[in-house]
This record gives sequence, C-alpha cells and structure tokens, in this order.
Amino acid sequence: MPIPEALKGRLKAPVIAAPMFLTSGPDLVVETCNAGLLGTFPALNQRTSDGFREWIRAIRGRLAPDAAPFGVNLIVHKSNPRLEADLAICIEERVPLIITSLGAVPELVAAVHGYGGLVFHDVVNARHARKAAEAGVDGIIAVAAGAGGHAGTLSPFALVSEIRSFFAGTVILSGAMNRGHEVAAARMMGADLAYLGTRFLATEEAMVPEAQKRMVADSTAADIVYTPKVSGIPASFLRQSLATAGIDPEGGASPHLDMESEAKVWRDVWSAGQGVGGIGDIPGAGDLCRRLIDEYQAAVAACAAEARTEGWL
Repeated sequence: MPIPEALKGRLKAPVIAAPMFLTSGPDLVVETCNAGLLGTFPALNQRTSDGFREWIRAIRGRLAPDAAPFGVNLIVHKSNPRLEADLAICIEERVPLIITSLGAVPELVAAVHGYGGLVFHDVVNARHARKAAEAGVDGIIAVAAGAGGHAGTLSPFALVSEIRSFFAGTVILSGAMNRGHEVAAARMMGADLAYLGTRFLATEEAMVPEAQKRMVADSTAADIVYTPKVSGIPASFLRQSLATAGIDPEGGASPHLDMESEAKVWRDVWSAGQGVGGIGDIPGAGDLCRRLIDEYQAAVAACAAEARTEGWL
C-alpha cells in the first residue's frame, strides 16, 4: 500500500492527528509530531493570516530534529475569504502537508507540488473521491460513518474498497478509531494511514473547554447525533451540547454554510465521533501518541504471530 515517499521512515505509526476546528493548535501539533505521529491544524484556527504564519513558524521552531512532519487544513470554499492568502503562506513556508476540504482544485494541488508538498483531500463518498483523484491529490481521506465533524454515512469497508478501485495513491481512513489495534485494523482493510480526531480532542493540549473534554470522555456512541441543523452540512455532535444550545436536531430549517457564523456556533455546539465510548481519559498528546504507537506495534506483532501459529502465513 502506498505511503508517500515524503512520509516514509518519518512516522512511528501510520497515524495522522486530524485538524479539528477550534481545537488543534501549536501545542497539540508539536507534542504529536515530536512523539512520532503526524500533527495537523486548520488555518482558520488562527484569527488572521499573519497569525497563521506565526503559528507555522512557532511549530517549526519547537520540532525536534527527528519529529514527524506537520500539516495544515485549508477550507477550499467560496465562503472562506482567507484561502488565497493562507495558501500563499503555505507555499512560502513550504508546509509539508496540505489537507483540503470542501473543494479539490487542480491549481492548488499544482502549487503545493511545486515546492514538494503533499495534498490530501477529505471526502465522504466515491463521487467526491473521483474529483479529488482527477485534481491530482496525493491522498484521499475517506471520512466514513462514525467520524466526528462533517462525517459521511458509508461503511469504512465500502468506502475504502470503492476508492481503491480507481485511486492508486494514499488512502487515509477516518472514523471512530482510538486505539493502536484499530489503526492496525484500518491497515488490514486497505487503508494506508489512520486519521484520528475525537481521540485527540480529549487531550490536555486541545484548545477547547475542560467541560468539552470531559463530555467526550464521559459519552458513548448513543450520545452522538448526526444532523445538518448546525452548519447546513450533516455533522456529528454531542447530544448534550445540542440540548444546551437549544438546537433541535429534528426540526427547523438548515442554515446555509457560512464560515463566520459556523465559527460562532461550533464554540457552543460540540462535535465528536461515535468512538467516544472508547475514550475514558484526558492524557497529554505526547503520552497518547506513545500509547498508540505501542498498541499498534503490539497488534501487528500479535496478528503476525497468530497467523504463523494457525498456518496462515
């Protein structure tokens, strides 16, 4: 399975800490990368483009010589007035990985490839994946059922398999993974990398209120509601936060996507994936990464040992 050359030998386990709106910042990225996993953050988590550039430089200045690469998420949508400026900064600063959402644009991909960067694009179905492949992206993030944020509804088995049928690049799977053995399972089913968001939301470095972290740690899959009533695009939210905000996920008209209003709403309505039931603590990101790495290596070793014992190898 294809891991990009730029990432080979740079990761201690095949894991990307997903860029989470209002959550991922320099501390989370640095701790993740220094522990050996790929850390990312959304450009829009910084209020200005100048501040965004400062974050990139601050992250670079804190990374260890053997740290994993980092990435930035750009919203490629007409409602994002900062796209052009933020992309220019990414090019000037030669950000190793760009993750695009809500639009796969060949010109953007070419610009990033121009300095040797990678472009991964997130999708929720095969139709969007085909568009991303046509745009020339290096990787496609399959956001399957159970993921947090703007999740899809397809089984990870179905989505990964269908993307594999026409895309020869890197496939990254997102959806309800918290542990190293789940990352190993994603690899076994055909993904190259695992994309973990909610698990990193419940970390010390996440830029969210402690009440939100605790709600994630205390919730189960039954507490996740998938609804378009917050931002106009279906997404997964914690039921209690919807109730507190007075949002009925079954009634009312869906708003149109608007980046400014969405930022305000998401501060009070908290997103998470169905994997919350497997989260019970709020560790430091570095400790979490080391746990994931150990679990992943143990799972791979155990699977290989069992296969040899049973004569499957």
